[in-house]
Amino acid sequence: MSIRKLQQARSLLDNSEPTLAELGAAIGMSASHLQRSFSERFGLSPAEYLAQRKLGTLKAALREGSDVSAALYDAGYGSPSRVYEAGAARLGMTPARYRAGGAGETIRWSIADTALGTALVATTARGICMVELGDSEPSLEQKLQAEFPQARLTRVDAGRDAFLAPRVQAVAARLAGHRAADAADMTLDLIGTVFQKKVWDALMRIPRGETRSYAGLATQLGQAGSARAVAGACARNRIAVLVPCHRVIRGDGSLGGYRWGLPLKQQLLERERAA
Repeated sequence: MSIRKLQQARSLLDNSEPTLAELGAAIGMSASHLQRSFSERFGLSPAEYLAQRKLGTLKAALREGSDVSAALYDAGYGSPSRVYEAGAARLGMTPARYRAGGAGETIRWSIADTALGTALVATTARGICMVELGDSEPSLEQKLQAEFPQARLTRVDAGRDAFLAPRVQAVAARLAGHRAADAADMTLDLIGTVFQKKVWDALMRIPRGETRSYAGLATQLGQAGSARAVAGACARNRIAVLVPCHRVIRGDGSLGGYRWGLPLKQQLLERERAA
């Protein structure tokens, strides 16, 4: 499969909403071959790519203050119900609440002592939305408030909360270098732009003990020349270790940046290589 044809397919998705069969016919290949090749190249199926693009357009309009109804129609949703059916779960909250900085959204959180120090674990009803590392509980809470300024933040005792308890335990296990036993407890609620989520999804596919360069990851995503944008997405990752942005380094082998400090990045890489 030529890269040119895949780029052509992506361009068509950027400008219209063809079905898989229509997209395959337009670039001259079978729907099944296109589905497989597109997913291998971009990390998303054509349908997922289209959904992410539309959602990104909606989120950008909401951030700029556009009316919710106008924003969802401009993004290509045929009716108000479609954005909730197809986009609300990926958005992490309803469009109106997203525009309002998470107003009305309930985020439950707790503090845990882990192998990497004090960690804040926060969840929505859909999954883990933040794993923050820090030196003190007050500073961690301030970071949570800065990320979700209008959300309803509720601190709970993880040991007594049926939903949060297994997730905190799973996060602690992962921070200690172990794999979580139950994948359901590791479900993530990733809230970001289309490009950021593509980068975060790609990060989670990098095997333990391996690294990628910022430029290499950009090329893998079909965004050659976007190394700085990839670095920016890594910097905006709010889920430490579970979304392993520590596995991305500079092309010359140096560490680059890391939200939680370069010493920790080095420690994580050395631990994973040893394992």
